Amino acid sequence: MEAVKEVSHSSQVSMEKKSSRMSEFWIKWKKQKTAFWAGFFILFLLFIAIFGPLIAPYDPYEPDYDAILQTPSSKHWAGTDEYGRDILSRIIVGTGISLSVSFTSVLVGAVIGTILGLCSGYYGGWMDRLIMRSSDVMFAFPDLLLAIAIVAILGPGLANVVVAVAVFSIPSFARLIRGNTLAAKEAVFVEAARSMGAKSSRIIFRHIFPETVSSMIVFFSLRIGTSILAASSLSFLGLGAKPESPDWGAMLSMGRDYLATSPHVVMIPGLAIFLSVLAFNLVGDGLRDILDPKTKN
Repeated sequence: MEAVKEVSHSSQVSMEKKSSRMSEFWIKWKKQKTAFWAGFFILFLLFIAIFGPLIAPYDPYEPDYDAILQTPSSKHWAGTDEYGRDILSRIIVGTGISLSVSFTSVLVGAVIGTILGLCSGYYGGWMDRLIMRSSDVMFAFPDLLLAIAIVAILGPGLANVVVAVAVFSIPSFARLIRGNTLAAKEAVFVEAARSMGAKSSRIIFRHIFPETVSSMIVFFSLRIGTSILAASSLSFLGLGAKPESPDWGAMLSMGRDYLATSPHVVMIPGLAIFLSVLAFNLVGDGLRDILDPKTKN
């Protein structure tokens, strides 16, 4: 009975600590006014991405040749494109495409990069040299140029865009996590776990990995903005989404010929990209101010 009571008490203390941390985070987050409202905008984008096809006022793929290149009006709030398709509906549906590509690519890059960074920092030696030198080679190429090269090899398409953006995200996450791992593995609690005979895998994922999560979250949020820009750029160049797709980059590419006569065809998708990237960067900055130990008072 005493053992059961001790376990129950320990569990209760753990839950209270988690609740206290969440409350402390929420109080600090509300003080980050710019990041706070940027977070609400991101939630709005996620809502649009999930329910976009249901709330779009028009079919984003259906042309209307009687309404070609109309300026914004009460019928078409964002105007129409060169095929008479409603731009607002295409922006709404395209939100899901852009965010899904960005989130998926950064998530894949984060998972692989985190595993490589943990192994590199913990084991060191030849593994560390191999992973870091490979990362240095990839860092020698600009992100977008590397992505273009990968898509050129694999072929155009959103799936290959995800692969390309994930590949150039891996070394960034690997280097970040490696640095945190080098600092964490010298901590007293890690040395204690090692002296008690804990396996390396348990030490890495149970004791070291939690120490890297805050930095990874901050970098993940910042990387989403970079991913949106990269994916849109590849689609603009014809290497990503198909031209008829409501992808934001593809819409920019299709509308550039009408920039002088119908600037709204380009400005609306460009504004969507700008606001999305800005929101993720602002949220990342806010998270960094709260979670990064170097910025804590």
